[in-house]
Amino acid sequence: AEMQKYLLYNSVEPEELSTLRELSTVEICKIWSAMSRHIYKQLLQRKAVDIGVGSFVVVPAHANVAEGKVLPVERPMFLLNKPLKMFYNLESEETKIPEGTPVVQLDFEAISANTHFRHEILEQCVQETLLCFAGALRDNKEVEFSFR
Repeated sequence: AEMQKYLLYNSVEPEELSTLRELSTVEICKIWSAMSRHIYKQLLQRKAVDIGVGSFVVVPAHANVAEGKVLPVERPMFLLNKPLKMFYNLESEETKIPEGTPVVQLDFEAISANTHFRHEILEQCVQETLLCFAGALRDNKEVEFSFR
């Protein structure tokens, strides 16, 4: 049900982004870096993290190291949810969350323990950012999300 709200038929209205409008850019960045750290910790524990529009996950891959030598490596990826891909008519390679990988939701209480923000604010900020992201997908805009 969480993902439903990111399937947009209409543009995102400014009043749907009340928290983002109250926070400064620095505060929004602080929230997302706390999120980033939280996601990183989960990935280290071999978990996939579902953020509503898709999941961060570590997938097996191969790196070519020398002539004909291939090294099995693991690489962090973001996999957009299938319904979202279909709804926005997006194409990407079919990568699945590896068998047996537990999928966890974001733990906003744990994340807020590492910031001075209340978990409600964190949750609103993240959801509104993802709404903007969905809005950009809807309007065919270029989107760049960078995570350390």
